[in-house]
Amino acid sequence: MLGRQKPANEKLGIYIHIPFCRSKCDYCDFYSLAGQEGRMDDYQRALLAHLKESAFAAKGYVVDTVYFGGGTPSFYGAKRLRELLSAVKKNYRVEKDAEVTLEANPDSADLKSLKMLRKAGFNRISIGLQSACPAELRAVRRPHTVEQGDEAVAAARKAGFANLSLDLIYGLPLQTVPSWWDTVEHALALEPDHLSCYGLKVEEGTPLAARVAKGERLLSDDSQASLYLWTVNRLSQAGYGQYEISNFARAGHASRHNLRYWLTQPYIGFGPGAHSDFGGRRCSWVRDLEGYIRGVLEGDVPLLDSQDLIPREERGSEYLMLRLRTAMGIEEWEYRGSYFMDFAPIEARLRDFQAQGWAEKTPAGRWRLTPKGFLVSNQLIGDLLERQEKVRLSNLLPRVQEKYQGRRP
Repeated sequence: MLGRQKPANEKLGIYIHIPFCRSKCDYCDFYSLAGQEGRMDDYQRALLAHLKESAFAAKGYVVDTVYFGGGTPSFYGAKRLRELLSAVKKNYRVEKDAEVTLEANPDSADLKSLKMLRKAGFNRISIGLQSACPAELRAVRRPHTVEQGDEAVAAARKAGFANLSLDLIYGLPLQTVPSWWDTVEHALALEPDHLSCYGLKVEEGTPLAARVAKGERLLSDDSQASLYLWTVNRLSQAGYGQYEISNFARAGHASRHNLRYWLTQPYIGFGPGAHSDFGGRRCSWVRDLEGYIRGVLEGDVPLLDSQDLIPREERGSEYLMLRLRTAMGIEEWEYRGSYFMDFAPIEARLRDFQAQGWAEKTPAGRWRLTPKGFLVSNQLIGDLLERQEKVRLSNLLPRVQEKYQGRRP
């Protein structure tokens, strides 16, 4: 459970997971459930109780981002969402200009509901468009049409959302290079403030994975890489700066909540499968709707799925792993000053990456990956983490030898 924390006057994010969906998309690996609408009221009671009982831990913190993710939060119903946001504001110190995000699917984002949510305090919406090709939407069982996507964007603008994001996926079944170009141009014509462009991942256990195992073919890795680099360039031309591997925004519209994950800033999550990073500990709640409801309301089943105290060395690894996903990148004295680790071996390897066109050093002295580097970021970051571990062990060995010098077995 979350323990009481000393007042820190720190900023805090809150994530609320809404696991309900109208239907499951073939590629989705998030914890989400279709056909469980009958459990929404009990789940609401559990969330409200959990928000209230956890508030003591956040005394002294100021909430500057609230994010409703899923699942499909817009499918949950505007009245429930409004009640949850009201509970957050009642039990936590929420900044007046806090970013409050709603994830929405086009088929459940109607004007009446969006007006209600905007009035309640939601001020950012992320709409799952995914593709502007009808055949591609059908191929992964998306529950909406291209026309519904356009209508949802128009409804959000009419409801007063001045901060609007669209999600797109490249590499979908039936997708071609020209059809992806058409999707991006279609999205740009809708004039969003933010775009998230994700490469399709075939996750184990999903219907899509079963289809691929049976022989269904997707775009090759080289084709996906070409689409990615084209997208980075096209969005830059359109005025969208890349601030993370998959995220692009007009000036002033980067997702403040998602940035806190990559900058290792504290957040508390609520709902089955939700994670928290708070008070030096990382924890996650049980990935089971019924278990979560019973754990909160009755206390007769374990609510925590995992809880770990995070040592400084691991935080140093997180710094490399997460910051190098962003355009901000990493900097020597941030690394040395926060984690007391030697940056020289890391920088030496970054210079090797620079020679390959995978990394660059900014005039301000920060190292970051290039778009070509983002394509192979997992390998590059893994290499840096391995070097970091070797340095740590080489520094540890003399101290161990000194400690046990002269001792007999």
